[in-house]
Amino acid sequence: MTEKGFKQIFPLGEKNDAYAQYFVGQSYLSMLTTERVVIENVTFEPGCRNNWHIHHKGGQILLCTAGRGYYQEWGKTAQEMKPGDVINIAPEVKHWHGAAPDSWFSHLAVEVPAEGSSNEWMEPVKEEEYSKLK
Repeated sequence: MTEKGFKQIFPLGEKNDAYAQYFVGQSYLSMLTTERVVIENVTFEPGCRNNWHIHHKGGQILLCTAGRGYYQEWGKTAQEMKPGDVINIAPEVKHWHGAAPDSWFSHLAVEVPAEGSSNEWMEPVKEEEYSKLK
């Protein structure tokens, strides 16, 4: 299912059908914890990325575990992510993240607890912008 040499630390999980409308391409989701602090292992097939979105109130932390991907905040240049990278996303920051065009990618998504927190999903990343990434 995954490319040769892609070493997954946590379970791949099931196809992420519940959130498929917010992704371009196929992602997989494995819920690692659902109590107190929600931690998910999210795996992206090459070229897969989520739409622009905002975490209201709590924010999010991404812990990159496998492959190669990108993270981008609105109005800033996309930054490459590789295993060992940590991205601390403040609340109210519009952003997206996902796999590089030629690589599987996995990260742990840690939802920062906050009363009244929510996610707001927005438009897909423009194909002409994504296609500039290597």
